[in-house]
Amino acid sequence: MGYNAAGIDVGRALADGLKQEKIEFAFIALHGRYGEDGAVQGMLEIMGTPYTGSGIAASALGMNKVFSKKIFEFHKLPVGQYVVLEKKDYNKKLGSKFIPSPLGGEGKGEGRDFGFPVVVKPVSEGSSVGVSIVFEEKGLKDAIDLAFKYGNEIIIEKYIKGREIQVGILGKRALGAIEIIPKRQFYDYEAKYTPNMSEHIFPARLPEQVYNEVLELGLKAHRVLGCKGYSRVDLIIDSDNRPFLLEVNTLPGMTNVSLLPEIAKGVGIDFKRLVEMILMEALKEDTDGL
Repeated sequence: MGYNAAGIDVGRALADGLKQEKIEFAFIALHGRYGEDGAVQGMLEIMGTPYTGSGIAASALGMNKVFSKKIFEFHKLPVGQYVVLEKKDYNKKLGSKFIPSPLGGEGKGEGRDFGFPVVVKPVSEGSSVGVSIVFEEKGLKDAIDLAFKYGNEIIIEKYIKGREIQVGILGKRALGAIEIIPKRQFYDYEAKYTPNMSEHIFPARLPEQVYNEVLELGLKAHRVLGCKGYSRVDLIIDSDNRPFLLEVNTLPGMTNVSLLPEIAKGVGIDFKRLVEMILMEALKEDTDGL
C-alpha cells in the first residue's frame, strides 16, 4: 500500500531491531504476556516510538482479568460471579490438597456461592491459554494446577451457558458483533487459530434491541479501560438474552481466522483497509497528544 514497512520477530533484542530498522512507528501484532500487557508498550514509550493500539495502563488492565472485572463492576457493567485465588494461599493452607470451593468460603471476589460448572483461568494470559471448564469438583484441582502454570494468580468464574459474542471496536465506534460456535468445548486456543474449528456468524443472531445493547456495552468496556485505536470485546449472552462481559482484547487477532477482520469485512472494510485504518487511528492519537 506504499508504506515502507519492516517485519520484526520479537525477542529480547527487540529494541536493537527497532534501532537497526530505523522504525519511526510500530504496528504491534503481538499476543499474551509482554506483547499485550503493556510491557512492549512501555519500552516503546521509553524509546520515543509511537505505536498502534492501547497505551501502557489500558493494555495492562485489559490483560488482567481481575482488574478489568473490578473496573467493569465499578462502572455498573455486567460481569459474572467469580473468585480469585493466589498461589501462596493455595500452597500455604492445605498444600496440594487445598481446593477452593465455588460453593463459598475461599478466595476473593463477589458472589462466591455459585456452584459448578466453573471456568478456571490464569489472570494474565491471552488466547485462552490455561483455561478449563470444570463440571464437578473432582476436576477442579487439575484445572487449578494447569492455570497456576501461567502465573501466581488465577480466577474461577461461574460458567454461563450461552452464546459467545465478540464486538469489534475501531476508533470511537463499535463496528459490529459476531457470534462464535466452536466445534470444541469452548472457543479455546485451537478453535481460535485453526481454520474450520469454529463457525462464525455475522451479524450475531440476536434481537435488534439486544444486538444494539451488546454494541453499546462493548464500546463502554473499551472506554472504561481507557483503550485506544481498536479492540475486541468478548461477551456471553445467556438464555434470557442478558449479556455478560468476559474481557477486552486490546490487541485482537489479525490472522485469516481472526474475528476483528471478519467483523470489519462484514461492514465493508477489507483487510488491507482495516490495517491502514488501525495505523491512521494511532497516528491521529499520536498527533493529538502533541
